[in-house]
Amino acid sequence: MTDQTFMLPDLGEGLTEAVITRWLVDVGDSVSIDQPVIEVETAKACVDVPIPFAGTVAELHGTVGVAVAVGAPLITVRTGEFPDSAESNVRFAQHRDEERAGSGNVLIGYGTSGHDAPRRRRPRAAVKAEGPATKVISPVVRMLARDNGVDLEQLAGSGTGGIITRADVERAISVEAPSANEDDPRIPVTGIRKVIAEKLSTSRREIPDATTWVDADATGLLEAKRLMGQAAPVSLLALLARLTIAALRQFPELNASFDAEHQHIVRHRHIHLGVAVQSPRGLMVPVIPHADALDTVTLSNNLAEVISLARDGKLPPARLAGGTVTLNNYGVFGVDGSAAIINHPEAAIVGVGRIIDRPWALGGELAVRKVTQLSLSFDHRVCDGGSAGGFLRLFADYVQNPVTALALL
Repeated sequence: MTDQTFMLPDLGEGLTEAVITRWLVDVGDSVSIDQPVIEVETAKACVDVPIPFAGTVAELHGTVGVAVAVGAPLITVRTGEFPDSAESNVRFAQHRDEERAGSGNVLIGYGTSGHDAPRRRRPRAAVKAEGPATKVISPVVRMLARDNGVDLEQLAGSGTGGIITRADVERAISVEAPSANEDDPRIPVTGIRKVIAEKLSTSRREIPDATTWVDADATGLLEAKRLMGQAAPVSLLALLARLTIAALRQFPELNASFDAEHQHIVRHRHIHLGVAVQSPRGLMVPVIPHADALDTVTLSNNLAEVISLARDGKLPPARLAGGTVTLNNYGVFGVDGSAAIINHPEAAIVGVGRIIDRPWALGGELAVRKVTQLSLSFDHRVCDGGSAGGFLRLFADYVQNPVTALALL
């Protein structure tokens, strides 16, 4: 009769400990090879830990909720009470040999759900073993082979006594592994594309953003554009820009930026409006300085000018700097909505989706109206949801009834 103590194995990815969340066996229970005996939680996920030998549970080391270090005792099993106890002891010793011969007993597959069957891959080509018996003891190795479709019967072990190690299985997996997409084209990130990548990455990294949406009936907006066009051509984007400016005057906290170095919120006195433009060189945001001081026709002309320059690649770099808020009319791409990325260091970006016919409740009855979806992504350091929601609701009201914005234009 021999007592064998099973230690917490290496859980991989630099993890050094795990918290016991549930024992799956109790003292006096019989356990078999590969049977899960404990559930532990790491910094990555929960996982059931199998035991590499059979016997009767003599002692459980550790209590639920307590952290256990890798290599610390988990469970002691008495292995002298079964006809195959001698074989169990031999296999346990081989398991230890395998750990020394291989790349380490790393618990593969942690974080997978116990309710979902592992996804199978087609069997890999492997080196055929000359010996008649499969010499693999570790449940870790068996799990790795099973999950990757490797036939252990066809492997020759490189461990002590021909034991199949984890490294052997990994070599078999890599036999038919595809190359690192050597034929795929690689496009250097340079110039404007590099600037775009850096700026958007900075925004995602530094700004704790949130997005809110609302639908709006834009029928009145389109009618206003038609009527104004009888006096002077005015673009729909210019009207949206004017309504954005009117709403910002009621919610100036969104026309701001966050100074992380000094921990200040900077509220800008003037609205320097950026407009998102898709050009052959990539996404660009030309700026209309002092947009709040321009009349609608002048604003429309300035927008047309900078958009044309951006698409032709002739926009001076100075016209891309100094924005305080951005308007993104992504509806031109035929989409309804988008959680747009804020143009750092600004605090907000207003989005407008496509305008299409939709059923709309009007005067207690359903009618077909020109409906759009409006969005606002904002920096939560600068304002809260109340201000953001209030701005977007007011902007939507202006879109639905542009006349109400006249007092602020």
